[in-house]
Order: sequence, then C-alpha cells, then structure tokens
Amino acid sequence: MASQDDRSPARSRGSGLLAAAPGKTAKSGAKHAESGHLRSRRAKNKGALEDAGGDTLRRKLYQLRRVTFVLGAILGLIATAVLTAMLSDNIKLELDKLIKYDSFGDLVEDWKYLIPQGLQLIVDGYDQRGQTELKGSAESFSVGLRMKQQLALTPKHNVVMVPGVISTGLESWGVSTAGECPALPHFRRRLWGSFYMLRTMFLDKACWLKHIKLDPATGLDPPGTKVRASSGFDAADFFVAGYWIWNKILQNLAVVGYGPENMLSATYDWRLAYRDLERRDAYFTKLKLQIETTKRLTGEKSYLVGHSMGSQVIMFFLKWAEASGDAFGNGGPSWCNDHLAGVVDISGSLLGTPKAISALLSGEMKDTVQLNYLAVYGLEKFFSKRERLDLIRTFGGIPSMIPRGGAAIWGNATHSPDDPGNALLTDDTGVTVAGPKNRTLGKFIRYRSRDKASRGTAGISSDDEDFTLEQSIDKLFELSPQWLTSRIKDNYSFGIARTAEELEANNQDPLKWSNPLEAALPNAPDMKIFCLYGVGNPTERAYTYKKGEKGSGLPLVIDTESDHPVYFSDGDGTVSLLTHLICHEWQKENSRFNPAGIEVKIVEMKHQPDTFDIRGGAKTAEHVDILGSAELNELILKIVTGHGDSIENNYVSELRNISLKMEI
Repeated sequence: MASQDDRSPARSRGSGLLAAAPGKTAKSGAKHAESGHLRSRRAKNKGALEDAGGDTLRRKLYQLRRVTFVLGAILGLIATAVLTAMLSDNIKLELDKLIKYDSFGDLVEDWKYLIPQGLQLIVDGYDQRGQTELKGSAESFSVGLRMKQQLALTPKHNVVMVPGVISTGLESWGVSTAGECPALPHFRRRLWGSFYMLRTMFLDKACWLKHIKLDPATGLDPPGTKVRASSGFDAADFFVAGYWIWNKILQNLAVVGYGPENMLSATYDWRLAYRDLERRDAYFTKLKLQIETTKRLTGEKSYLVGHSMGSQVIMFFLKWAEASGDAFGNGGPSWCNDHLAGVVDISGSLLGTPKAISALLSGEMKDTVQLNYLAVYGLEKFFSKRERLDLIRTFGGIPSMIPRGGAAIWGNATHSPDDPGNALLTDDTGVTVAGPKNRTLGKFIRYRSRDKASRGTAGISSDDEDFTLEQSIDKLFELSPQWLTSRIKDNYSFGIARTAEELEANNQDPLKWSNPLEAALPNAPDMKIFCLYGVGNPTERAYTYKKGEKGSGLPLVIDTESDHPVYFSDGDGTVSLLTHLICHEWQKENSRFNPAGIEVKIVEMKHQPDTFDIRGGAKTAEHVDILGSAELNELILKIVTGHGDSIENNYVSELRNISLKMEI
C-alpha cells in the first residue's frame, strides 16, 4: 500500500479532514501535513524543470554546432570555387588537370605567382635547370607551343600512329547471355585499359580471364565472347586515367595544327598474331585504304609512327601492302614510295626482346621477380604465375617479340656483343651490367638445381646447364603445348637471310615479314627512316632458372634465391639495346637489308629521369615514358612537319661501333 508521502495533494487533504473532524488539534495537524506535501511536490517539480531545461539547452547547442560545421564547409567550398574562378580563366581545365594527374608541375606553374618574388626566382631557376633553347619542359602542350613559336612549324605530312603491345584498349562487343560469364553485361565496356578492367579483374577474375583469353585452337575469339580493339585517339592516349601513353604526342601535334583530318591512330588488337589481324579484322586493308584516302584528300604522304611492337607491325605492313595475292595488299613494288614519307621507329622491338621468352616460359619477368616477399605472396595469391602464363600463351602477338637473329645478334656460350668486356656501353650511360665479368650474357638461361630431386627437370639431365638464346627458344617449344608451338612456327621466323636472293624470295612469304633480318626494306628511295630509342636504363637480358614447385604446373621458374636471378644490360628498361642493331645495319652502305638505300637516321637518347617526376620528366628515355619526353616530341614534330633534314645522328652508346665490326 502506498505511503502518505507518495499520494497526491488532493488525496492527502481529504484524508486529513476526515481524521481531524472531532477537534481543533486534528485540523491543525492536517494543515501542517498539507503544507509539507506541497513543499515536497514543488521541490520535485522544480528539479524536473531544471533537468528538462538542461537537456533542451544541450540539444540546442549540439544542433547549433552541427549547423555551424555544415555552414562552414559550404562556405569553404564556395570560397574555393570563387578564388579558383578568379585565378583561372578555365576552371574546367584546372579540374581536368587534377583528374588526369598529368603533372604536379602544372600546379606549381599556376600557383608560383602567388608566392613572394624571392621564392619565385628559386622556382624559376629550378624549372630552367639544364634546359636548352628547345629541349625544356615536357608539360602538356609545352613542346608544341615552344616549337611553333620559335620555328613556326605547320603540318605537312599526314601522321599514322601505331601503338605498342598492351597500349590499345580492348572492349567487349559480345551479346551472349549464356553460361556463368555472359558477355552482355560487359557490352562496349573496356576490359583492357580502363578502371573497369581493374574492377572486373578484382571482383570477377575468372570471367575477366574468360573474355580476355583467346581460343588456344584458333587464336581468335572463344565461343560466346567478342572483344575488339577500341578505335579513335582515346583508344591509346591513356591506359587508365592519369597514366598517359600517346597523349603528350597528340597534344603537341595538335598545337602545330594536326587533327583528325591529317592524323590517325591505327589501333589494333595486340593479342592477335599479325596475319590474324588481317584475317579477323581486315586491319591492314583498312590501314592501306586510310593512307591512300588521306593522300588523296591532302596531297601529302604519311609518316608511320610506331612504338614498341607497333614498329614490328609497321614492318609487316610494308611487305603486306606491296605483296600480290588474295590475302595481301596488291599495291605493287612502288606503293610504299608513292604513299609513305617514311617510318618513325620509337623504341621498337624490331629484333625482339629477351623478356618475351621468360614471359612465355614461366609467366615471369624482371617486374615480378624484383618484388619483395610480401608483394610476391600477394601477387601469387591473386594472379599466379600459372594463371599469367596460361593467359599470355593464348596471345598470338606476344611471340612476335621473341628475339631474332640467334647467336649472330645475341651471342653464344662464350661471348656476346653486350658482355661487360665488349665496351658496348660508353662511360656515361650509367648502366652497370649485372653479374661477374667472366659470365657471358650469351648464356641466356642458366639452370641451377637446388637438390637431387631437381635432376631431370624439363629434360635437363645435369645439375647445372646453360642455354644460348637459340637453345632457349628450343626449350620453350619443348615445354609449351603443341598448339602454342605450332602457332609460333606458323606465324614467325627467327633466322637471318644470308643473300639478297633469299630476301627477294621472302617478299611473298608472310612468315618472314615481321623479321627485318629476313625481310628487306621496301624499294622506296624517297622514304626516310628515323630510329629513336633510349639507352642507359638497365634492361633484363638473361636469367637463372630452377625447378618449379611441386603442384605449380611450371617445370621451370626464375630462381629468385640466386645471386643473379636476372642479368641486366643496356636498353630502355624493357627493350634491350641489341634489338636496335638492325637500324645500324640499315645505315651501312650497300646493305642487303636496305636495297633502295633509304636514308636512316639514329638518335639515341640517354635516360636522365627527373627524381621528382613519377614518369621521369622531360629527359626520360624509359620504354613507355619516352613518349612524353621533350626531346622525342621535338624530334617527331620536326619530322612530320618537314624538318627532318635538320636532325642529325646522335650516338650515345657504342652500339654503332659494335655493329660496324659485325657481319650479319
């Protein structure tokens, strides 16, 4: 039963009157009781009001702080937008520069005028270090603007750009809805060369591989998939947003007046073998027609500008265009001379590159071997060597970069032209050839067994065995599936034509056309060839292998525990310097590989990367980043605008002297 103190005042008052009815004392006690109850109730109500008021105040203060924070953020954004608009004529251009991450130097250039004059002089001095009158900044459009102002350059020859391996974006055109990996959800989405590629690769690797792989039997699209090369300039200007490839060259060509009417990006599906490019996509037919059309419209010949594997595609095209037959161009022996001003070879893999063999043999190369243990572990868990190997082997275009020329170019078991003692490198190229001085790079693969169980691996009977380049190619054929060996032998050759008569006969043999040592330059005396490539950047040249781990499915893998898992020589970081020997061979008087005496100029560019630029800056000569270097862009602009005669040979390495001593 509730106590009297817990009752309401009305109930207390009623009870008191009944109890005090007999006399005055009872009435007085009732009054005192009523008074006490009222005071107690008022105190409780007052406390409740104070608590409620405090809670309300705290809520109001909290809401005020939230409103203040939001208002402050909004005002900050408005102030930033207003200030940016006041400081820039084109805010969209500024945002675009940030999105594409072209260079932090753009931001420095824009904001340095807001700092004190003394600091401005320091910034200006830093920007101008080592710059000659023309060879300066490689920032967006800067080379074109500078040369247009100083040399008054205007367009002359048409420009056809042929990208290198992996440079062209690939997009899905499949509409299949069948199976676990339907093509329809990826329709017209880039499965190579975009952030969509990265997203799909990480979230659905199995389906991504299914669409990117080619059919092992046919070398073409697997059933249910249809992936094609993207077209247009944006197919190869950036690999992904922020990582430019051809964009710098496009920008500078545009500044001097080039556009879609006199410039073409001849993108292609780099996965395909060269003859399959024509068989499936009619690539060379379309390219020939486009060159003929632009000449008819502009009255000028075209320069073919190729990078990396793109230079090999160009060599194949030169022979295809003039060859006769149902599957060929039928242009006749004078087509190249009549339609082409020349060829610009940028870091071309004309005689192949060593890393193509390691990629096809074990799915490895320098880039994967040099990772730290944690990175290797993560890579293997996500995309193992076996998976990489299975993917790469379906690409018929990759074997085109297997080194050509055998021992005559790449050395034998006792010596090689680029051995440390052969003075291939000048003192200022800055490349240290990896490995002891008494070990020749002609030993392309060194097999070293780690235990007795390794004996007999991959048909290797001894504990230690060395393989020359030619023997390594034979070992690749031995360890590869029959379909891969057949595809390579059906599409490519790796020898040397020893006579002019043999070269003449090869004009009708497409097996030889991608090998400049078996297919001579066209009979086009009016053409010019420019070989532009980097030196001074350590490049993988030979390897140490061991038995693959049990269950990996790989007979051989690079021995990362060896003192020298990868041996290095000079080059551009990807393509060995020796691959450019063919350019020096073309320069020789009465060279059987250059029967028309086409003028050939060679410009070697020393790799001098900017420490503070992730892409190397204006003086980089790295295999891909060279496309953004100031010197290369200046050379290209001079060539295509008709000022190529002003370019002189520039030899940084001793490759020219080595070539003069060689008789191929």
